[in-house]
Parts: sequence; structure tokens; C-alpha cells
Amino acid sequence: MRIATISGYALSSPIEPPQDRPFHGGTRRLLKRDVVLVVVESADGTRGIATAGASSSAMREYFEGDSQGTFADVVNGAVADALEGEPIEEVEDAHEILRDTDLPDRLRHEAISALDVALYDIRGKQVGAPIYELLADDYGTDPTTEMPLYASAGMYMEPEGYAEQAATIRDLGFFGYKYRPGIGPDGDRRTIELLSEIAGDMKVMLDVHTWWKIRDGYDRETVEDLVTFAAERDCYWVEEPVSPDDHAGYVDLAATGAPLAGGESEPTPDGLVALGETGAVDFLQGDVRHHCGYTGCRPAVESCVGRDVEFVPHNFGTWVGLLANAHLVAAAPEVSLLEYPVFEDDPLLDADTDPGMYPFDLAFDIIEGQPTVEDGVLSLSDAPGLGVEVNLDVLDDYPFEEGPWTEFHYDDAE
Repeated sequence: MRIATISGYALSSPIEPPQDRPFHGGTRRLLKRDVVLVVVESADGTRGIATAGASSSAMREYFEGDSQGTFADVVNGAVADALEGEPIEEVEDAHEILRDTDLPDRLRHEAISALDVALYDIRGKQVGAPIYELLADDYGTDPTTEMPLYASAGMYMEPEGYAEQAATIRDLGFFGYKYRPGIGPDGDRRTIELLSEIAGDMKVMLDVHTWWKIRDGYDRETVEDLVTFAAERDCYWVEEPVSPDDHAGYVDLAATGAPLAGGESEPTPDGLVALGETGAVDFLQGDVRHHCGYTGCRPAVESCVGRDVEFVPHNFGTWVGLLANAHLVAAAPEVSLLEYPVFEDDPLLDADTDPGMYPFDLAFDIIEGQPTVEDGVLSLSDAPGLGVEVNLDVLDDYPFEEGPWTEFHYDDAE
């Protein structure tokens, strides 16, 4: 194929009014969620889509001068300049071209990730096959089109609030419920107790990055005690219990016998593989939107095969990202589980109590139609490429707003 145009669009989904979430030692204010939509068009008019900004940890909550807006500028500038007009025989060709740019590593990896997914979308549409079939040919697997989901929700609330939310997720049929503790060691311990009582057959996962990310994080002894307590209550995993670059810390905590997860914040595909090879994590969380696409995630997937490490894609954002990672799950060997972020007013979830974390309407509106989710299971169609088309109305409906998407305010701040 030959690339005709590449466009990046920075979009914002406001949280109105802003939401305040008390945590240990302060309050987190949620203002909006940002997305960069990347649209690639080939010379024959076939259009591929992807989203960038895989996670707050990967893209940073404070951008040190960068933002999703400036990343869209990078797509429209350096990325478009490097690739428009270029013939691309294999998706990896785009990787090589972008590696020759003088972009900082972080931005280059994000750009490669988006282009890889968008080019696979184009290639699938050109040959009339879903991406998972293209990937299955590469892996030598028989793809599956149905996959269990674990619900990713629960952010800084009273223990009883987590329990109520988890009960709703359980009744909706999800494989698991993942939540974000950080309300203080006693509150976190009480939450684990309540969830272990009401979970039933549903798995419980803790995403504990607040323990080390906040200014006055928990000390290592407290973290170890809580990790051990979670394991004793049969929690399925404890995610990012130490900072992403602290592989030795992962190894130390693994000695407790607790199942650990991590990887979403690894800055490179090589770093993802390296974390998995420590033997400290039971679940390795790569993401096609951050780890150089399907191509970049493949070494990590293959490094887990035949070992006691399960590749479980990280996914936190829009339905485009959900489907992008779903195609990897459908095709990759020994991969079966996918993360489903739960936002307010999710049209796929019919429940008396809304289990969503906060509003993120753009997450749903960014595509035409809806994914198919029933009883906590996502089903992929045999439509070519990603299987969806972008809703271009979002370009007008969700204009970009400058500023951070979230703020941390501490109790003793002057």
C-alpha cells in the first residue's frame, strides 16, 4: 500500500462538573479525558483508525510541557512528513521509517503504536479479513471470536461503595472486578474483606498504583502487608504494587506468593519482555496502543507461551482501544482475557446501579455502532479490519481542551 494522508485529532471529553475523589492524604480532581484519534488513508482510499494515549502512566498525567494536543501536532507534523507518500509493503516498514525520525523515544513509540494498529486496520479492509485473522496467520493459531472480560472500575470510594459496585459487576456476568484502592491502609484492608465476601465466583483484582504514585505513598512494609492480605483473601492479582521501573521491588513482593500484574507502563516492548522475564509477575499487561502495536506486542506474547506468565492486555480508554486489543486476544496463543473499562452511562450495561467510574462519553461515541458484549463476554464479528468505522462527528462534538485531565491536591498543601 502507499500512504496518502495521516491525520491526528486531539479530542476532550469533559467531566462536568469535575469530580473530587478523596484518597490517602488528599483529593484527586477529575476534569476530563483526552484522546488522540489517528486516521490513516491509503492511496486507494482505504481508511484505518487508531487511538493514542493508552494510559495515564504511559502518557503521564502531567506532560512536562507536552499534552495530547501536542501529540496530535506530532502526528500531523513529523509523523505525516515521514510517512505520507511512502510505499508500505509490510506494517513493520512504517516502524523502520519512524525509528529514523528525531522524535523523542516516548513520542516515537506512541506514534509507532498508533500507525501499527491503523495500518493493520487498512490491510484487513483491503484483503477483506478481520485483523485477528491476519494475526492468527502470523501466530499459527486458530482464532477465537469470544473472550471473557474483567471490568475495570472502582476509584477511591468508601469500602461499602466498592462492594456495591462489585456486586453490580458480578451480576452483569463479568469474569472479574478490578478497582483502584488508596484510601488508606485500614480502608484498603476493609475493602478487600468486603469484596472477598461478596465476589462469589467473580475474580477480584487490585490496581494499586496510588500506593506509590501519590506524594506520601505507603511505605514498603505496608505495601507488603496489604499485598499479602489480598493474596490470603484469594484476590486474583495485585497490579503495579511498586513503580514501573522497580523490577527488583516486583521480585521482592513476588516472594510473598501473591499473584502480581504489571507492564502497562513499560516504555518499550523490550521493557515489557524484561519485566516478564523477571519471573515476578504472573500477568503481563502489554497494550497495542502503547507497546508499538500488534508488531511490538508479539515478542511479549511469545515470551509468555509455555510459562507461568499470562499475557493479559491492558486496555483503558475508548471502544477503539477495546477492539484493537480484542483482536490481539482473539489471535494470540494462550491469551484469553481482556480489560473492559467501565464508565458512567455505558450503553452496553443494563443495571439498576451504574457501576461506572466517571463520565467519558467520547469512549462510546467515537465509533459507529457498538461492540457486542453479553454476560461479560465480548464477541468480535468477521467484518474486515477492526470491524468498525470512526464516527467523524466527534471531531466537532469533542473539541480539545488544554490542561491536565486530572489534578492531585494534598491535605497539607498551603
